[in-house]
Formats: sequence, C-alpha cells, structure tokens
Amino acid sequence: MREAFFGIFSLLFIAYFSELASSNIVFKPLSISLPDLPAKFAIGNNTGVCGALEVADPLDACSPLRNDFGSNQSEAIRFALIIRGDCSFEEKIRNAQNKGFSAAIVYDDKYSNNLVYMMVNPKGIKVLAVFVSKSAGEFLKDHAKGENGECCIYPPLNGKAWTVFAICFLSLVVIAAFLVIAFVAPRSLSNWRRRNLVRRVDSKVVEALPCLVFGSARSSIAGETCAICLEDYNDGELLKVLPCQHDFHSSCVESWLTKWGTFCPVCKLDMTTKFAFSKLELGLL
Repeated sequence: MREAFFGIFSLLFIAYFSELASSNIVFKPLSISLPDLPAKFAIGNNTGVCGALEVADPLDACSPLRNDFGSNQSEAIRFALIIRGDCSFEEKIRNAQNKGFSAAIVYDDKYSNNLVYMMVNPKGIKVLAVFVSKSAGEFLKDHAKGENGECCIYPPLNGKAWTVFAICFLSLVVIAAFLVIAFVAPRSLSNWRRRNLVRRVDSKVVEALPCLVFGSARSSIAGETCAICLEDYNDGELLKVLPCQHDFHSSCVESWLTKWGTFCPVCKLDMTTKFAFSKLELGLL
C-alpha cells in the first residue's frame, strides 16, 4: 500500500508542476508554441503581450546592449533573446530594460529537461522576463527577424495549475479511501463476523443424544426440573441426556444446541470438545 501512495503522490507532483510551467511563448509566423517559466518577480502579464524578437547584442547581455532599433522604430515593443551564463539573471534583465526592450527571453546554455526560476530582485524592474530551454532558445534565435519575427508571451496558468492540483489531491483522497476500504474493511468485517458468530451443534449430533422417558418413581440424575425452561418434568415426558449426564426436555435442549450455543446450560461442557464426542461414540451415557 505504501508503494501505491508513493506512486499516486509522484503523479500528483508531476501533474502540478508540469501545469505550472505551461505558460507559452508563441512564435507567430510559424504558429509554434514553446513552454517557458516566468521569473520570480512576476511582473503583471494578465492577457499576454506581443512584440518583435531581437537577438541581444552581446548575446549574454552581461554588458550594455548595442542593438540598434533605428529612430523610427524606438517606440515599438521588442523582446530581447538572451543566453544564460556569465552573469546573473538580474544583470541580463536590467541591461535589456535599459536598452528599451519590453521583455527578456533567457534561454538555457545547456540541454536540459528542466526549466528554472530566475531569482531576481524586483526593485526597479518593469519588463517581463521568462526562461526557456536551450532548444527553444536556439529555434527563436534562428528565426528572430525583428518586425518580421513577431513573438508573444502569454501569462502562466497558475489558476489552472491550482485547479489541477485540487483535482489531483481530491483524486488522491478518493483512491486512498478506496484502498482502505479494499484492504482493511474486508479483514475487519471478517474479524467481526468471527467474533459475533453463534456457534451451534450439528442437528445430527443432537438427534444422536440418548433419550429417556421421565417417571416420578425414577428421578433423573440432574433433578426433576429442566434448567432451560425452568419447568418441572412430568411423567411420560421425553428427556435428552448430554455427555455430562445433565438431562433436559428434548425440545428444549434441541433448540438450545442448534440455535443458542454448544455448551451444557448447567456445567458449561462444550459439546464440540473431543471429550463430548468420544462419550457419544463410545456409548458411555
């Protein structure tokens, strides 16, 4: 069961963080969507923003950028494509902002399946910043053509991520409850039934008990009163005698042994013991 819980938790973790990183960069001319991870300072981007994609010069953006926009294009929205490494994320983003870029797209300098959060001091930063994989960055670099290579950054789907997380968590609770019911409940029910099961003597064994007809002139061994119904015996009544030599009304003892218990009402001798069966088999009554 512990392995099952671990597997379910792993699926929950993967589902949540996969959805968390599902904000996208869309490269318009080819309609290609690339996953990205927003920087931690989270500048507001509720509806998405589009702009012309430019490769940063220098590419690592660790020094003031030398990109030339031209005098008639200075007001256009532009994104800087920057490679990771050689300086901090914050320095890269501030250099892009100082040059007039509206967003910085930083791509990994190594091939990896994991995107990273860019930890940046948000003070004074007013541009968007996202992180993409090396393969995504190289694709964007090959197709970055300024106004002819429009790129859009859409906001992270945090709300949807929490919805997925909530659904996965509820699924975990339901599956856990099912596992408890499937593995624990049958065992508990079996134990309860075993504890509350009324043991009975087989009717054939009861029929094999020796009988005698009561007569007032010949007193029974156990007395003249049935210990089950507490009625005195009358002449001519049929009695049955248990291996312990206690006798009872035939109808009373038959009902007792087949419906209520396996023991003698007087001395508590269990009719299922080897001693009782041996006395019946040997005819020692």
